[in-house]
Amino acid sequence: MSDDWKQALDAAVERRFAEMVELRRHLHSHPEVSGQERETSLHLYQILGNQGLEVRMGPEGRGVVADGSPARDASSGLVALRADIDALRIKDAKNVSYRSQCEGVMHACGHDAHTAVVYGAATALQDLRAAGRLPDTVSFRAIFQPAEETCEGAKEMIAVGALEGVESILAVHMDPTRKTGRVGLRAGVLTANCDEMWIDISGVGGHAARPHETSDPIAAAAQLISALYLYIPRMTDSQDAVVVTIGHIAGGEHANVIPEAVHLAGTIRTLDRVVRRRTMEHVCRLAHGVGETTQTKITVHFGLGSHSVCNDDELVRLLRLASHDVIGSGGVDQIPRASMGSEDFAFYLDQVPGAMARLGCASETLGGAPLHTSNFDVDEESLKIGARILARALVLRALGAN
Repeated sequence: MSDDWKQALDAAVERRFAEMVELRRHLHSHPEVSGQERETSLHLYQILGNQGLEVRMGPEGRGVVADGSPARDASSGLVALRADIDALRIKDAKNVSYRSQCEGVMHACGHDAHTAVVYGAATALQDLRAAGRLPDTVSFRAIFQPAEETCEGAKEMIAVGALEGVESILAVHMDPTRKTGRVGLRAGVLTANCDEMWIDISGVGGHAARPHETSDPIAAAAQLISALYLYIPRMTDSQDAVVVTIGHIAGGEHANVIPEAVHLAGTIRTLDRVVRRRTMEHVCRLAHGVGETTQTKITVHFGLGSHSVCNDDELVRLLRLASHDVIGSGGVDQIPRASMGSEDFAFYLDQVPGAMARLGCASETLGGAPLHTSNFDVDEESLKIGARILARALVLRALGAN
């Protein structure tokens, strides 16, 4: 088959670029945290529907699924593009026209950019379909999911049928460690297992002047956190990656009162299932020991945040082919090892093959701040690159490219 569609697709993305930037800035100015993405979803529902895509809302008016016009030959099945739409409770410190208008909430993980990338790819593909320039076997879907940061959105979208008819799925994630015009790819394990951890410490409260009359849960919490940070690495093979982090501590109301309880919350991140299980066992043993020595009751509960993202070899190959076309082979980096970050994109991969690429988004003046920080921003030229790569890889998949 002729490659004319490639040039037509690139031109369509170029025509959509201003809309992509406008969408990204609108979302950045109007962020919504996980579980509250209704206005974002409604906005996407309206603009995608206006472009001729068949749209439906996700659960409770959060999230959007958008299908392109039907292919003449749908025998190859749907290929999906996934974006996430939720923001974080972080104060936006940037002095830009699109700064967050919601105090204490911002898009600090690039979800606004992911959404713009998938919007650009989906609308460009729809433009080609309308013009009769898209190969007949190409069927595509765009999934805009809520609640990625709480590892709930992918499961919610799957439950309402977002993957029905889908045979594979692709995504990108903004990467501020890479310059715009570079892409990172890795077959196999890309991210870590992430298990949430809740620890409740119950003691005996009392007056701050008489700690000997109490079983101080704050002292127990301090001892336990120190033990976790000191001994988990000492109990784990140095060649096995494990990160245990406590990110939340709650206990007490007054400076002169020893409270009766303290609550801790954190995460365990691992790359191997055996190491994951052993780490949980180590945490429980340490908690039991600290409870015994401090005369407190310590209970530990675990909940799965997300599995590892395990990229499909064939889909990574197609992303590499697409990236070579768009940015040249010199712009494609081999990611040497998995990240200890997590991504609920993994839940889609429990159902269908998929792959995620790391999309460089830093320039000399923009995009250098790390993810999840108050100055995070992206070089918007990366949106165009991401849309071209995703759309091209999707078509290659549908064509069964060699």
